[in-house]
Amino acid sequence: MSLVLDPRAQDLLFREARTANAFSAEPVTDEQVQAIYDLVKYGPTAFNQTPLRIVLVRSAESRERLVDHMAEGNKAKTASAPLVAILAADNEFHEELPALLPHFPQAKDLFFSERPVREQSASMNAALQAAYFIVGVRAAGLAAGPMTGFDFAGVQKEFLDDDHTPLMVVNIGKPGEDASFPRSPRLDFDQVVSTV
Repeated sequence: MSLVLDPRAQDLLFREARTANAFSAEPVTDEQVQAIYDLVKYGPTAFNQTPLRIVLVRSAESRERLVDHMAEGNKAKTASAPLVAILAADNEFHEELPALLPHFPQAKDLFFSERPVREQSASMNAALQAAYFIVGVRAAGLAAGPMTGFDFAGVQKEFLDDDHTPLMVVNIGKPGEDASFPRSPRLDFDQVVSTV
């Protein structure tokens, strides 16, 4: 076999894992979320930047405020998920680069002194980290329901600030009954990969 990872782990992370639309009532603990982050923080990014910011929406009042900004089809599942996370990009990530890239601390000013460059890099690398986060949720034996169907400006104003751009909202928990739709098709290798 070409993959070193155990087939059961491959199933857990990819083949059998599904986007969940319904969850059981089992809570998701802060310890689980920390374990997820402590695993996925090692995923590679450009310049070792870490622009992803995670806002855990736990209180009933905060959940209600978030649900108000969700698209109609996402309101009920967001209201009932055991845990909801807002994933955002920190556009001032460059301030941490001297500590995160100690062998090249001048990268902060050399490459990221202009806001538009930072925003583009933060968006791409935080999205990459968000993907790692979703796989980490699966590694914890949980399911993720990532969504971009929400009022981005409203969520930013309600939960973030001008330096943080929301990327997605992720419902997290143990899947409930009828949690997933039938799996949609995927493109084959030859449709995606070319060699030059």
